[in-house]
This record gives sequence, C-alpha cells and structure tokens, in this order.
Amino acid sequence: MSLEENKAIVRRFVEAYNKKNLDLFDELFAPDYVDHTLHIRGLESLKQNWARFYKGFPDTHSAVEDIIAEGDKVCLRYTNTGTHTGDYQGLAPTGKQFKTISVEIYRISNGKIVEGWTFLDWFTHLEFSKQQGVVEYKGYPEEGLF
Repeated sequence: MSLEENKAIVRRFVEAYNKKNLDLFDELFAPDYVDHTLHIRGLESLKQNWARFYKGFPDTHSAVEDIIAEGDKVCLRYTNTGTHTGDYQGLAPTGKQFKTISVEIYRISNGKIVEGWTFLDWFTHLEFSKQQGVVEYKGYPEEGLF
C-alpha cells in the first residue's frame, strides 16, 4: 500500500474514534492487533477498552495535528479532549474536562492496522489525572524541566 493509503487508514480510525463507531474498527484493525503501550491483544479487547473509555468520557474527541508516514508505519500527533461525565474505572463522574497530547505510531499490513504504540505528553496526562482527583500533581515547574 502507498504512504497516502496508509495515512488514510489512520485518518479513518480517528474518524471512527470520534464518532464512537466501534463497528468500523473491524474494517481498520487486524483481528490479532497488538497495542504495545496499553498491553491490548486482539481487536475485541481493543473495542472493549474504547467502549469503557467512551462510557466515562462520551464527548471525547481527537484532533489530528500531524500525520507522517514512512514504510509501513504512520505517525500521528493529536490533541484529545473530553469531559468526565460517566463512570470510568471505578471513578465516579467529576464533570471535569481534560486535554491531553499524544503521539501514536501504527504499523499497517494488508490494509489493516496491526500494531500500535502510544507516547503521551506525561505532563498533560498528569494534569488530566489531577483534574480527575486521581493523583496530586503541582504542575509544570516554573524554572523549566532540566
């Protein structure tokens, strides 16, 4: 497949994610998909994971900032937003909004996403966790990180 075709598959996934269309995942992901970051194996496990997330954050939305392809891989940088209005992993709804930034790499084979890796901006993720009342986090250091 061409680089543009591989990028189109990942764009279709983002559209399916934003529409919460788990049925479309069947067309986009291989049955034996592996998410190396979330330790998910198999398409059905992936769909169950996202179904749980959608219950907690039904307005979740990803906005693609960059998409780059090389060989059989597609790299995606995006901003994800949402509001915690449903139960999520034992956390009662807080009504709080979140915004995280992530980079994902997907490997495409025979027109399907077969592997994925996610790299979070841990500071935005920690801020999200703080907003949900899960962790104590004091924010970015004023003097810089290093």
